[in-house]
Amino acid sequence: MTGTSGVDTDQLMELLSVSLGAYYGDFTAAAASENLTASQGKTLNVLRRGPAAMRALATILTCDASNMTGIVDRLEKRDLVRREPSPTDRRVKNVVLTTEGERVIDVIRGKMDTTRAGLDRLSQEDRDTLHTLLERAFTPRPATLRPSA
Repeated sequence: MTGTSGVDTDQLMELLSVSLGAYYGDFTAAAASENLTASQGKTLNVLRRGPAAMRALATILTCDASNMTGIVDRLEKRDLVRREPSPTDRRVKNVVLTTEGERVIDVIRGKMDTTRAGLDRLSQEDRDTLHTLLERAFTPRPATLRPSA
């Protein structure tokens, strides 16, 4: 078989767009069922990985730092997050998920039926492969491992 063509970047981007649209629609509905906006839910989702400085949260969520302050204020009022001084820089406040915040984000993830159904259709081998590929494509590598320009 000669001249085989693979999937090109534009096709992958289109499929990612459809996939992420389905994921975020599912996520937004699940967050709303817990009386949270999508931005509040995304903040909890990011913090599920560990504490983060306000500026880092704003960067990850691609929003203005002043908007991030409002999001965190509202989450803090519901006892879903708390601010703590950074152990390495006293000028920085880290945002930390509370036990209630962990419970709520776990409930949100548990309600994402469309996403779960799609992933459940994959074999364990396919799930392992998807994990490896997504990690390779979208997880930043340390500067020492990046090829030099």
